[in-house]
Amino acid sequence: MAAKPSSSPTPTAPPTAISSSEHRLTKQAERALADVHTGKLVEAGAERVSDGIHTEPALSEGKTHKLSLVCFGKGSGRVEFTPVGVGPELTVSCDRSIVHHRITAPKSTVHLDVDGAKGATGVMAWRFDAI
Repeated sequence: MAAKPSSSPTPTAPPTAISSSEHRLTKQAERALADVHTGKLVEAGAERVSDGIHTEPALSEGKTHKLSLVCFGKGSGRVEFTPVGVGPELTVSCDRSIVHHRITAPKSTVHLDVDGAKGATGVMAWRFDAI
C-alpha cells in the first residue's frame, strides 16, 4: 500500500539560514585573515559569495589602510571601490588565497562592493586594518 501524499508542505530552512558547511567556511576564512592582520582592526566580516559584500568602512581620511580578502569555495568575486580611483578593480579567486590591497582614504566615504561571479559559491571574508 502506497503512502498518502502529504497535504502540508515540507518545512525547509529559511533562505538566510547558514548551513554547517557555510559556518565552517566562514570560520576558516575569518581565521585565515586574523592570522595575517597588521595594524588596528577597522572592520571585518564574512558573507556568502552569492550575497556579495557591500560596506562603507569608517576609514580615517588621509591614513593608509590595508584591505585583506579571502574566499573559500568555488568561483570568484569581483571587487570594486567607490569613488573610482581608491583602488583597482580586483578579482578574488575562491581558492583560499589571500589578496591584500593598500588604500589611502579620501575625504569622501569609501564604498566596497564584491559581487560573486555567476555560479560562485562559498564564503568571502574581508578585513580593513589601519596601518
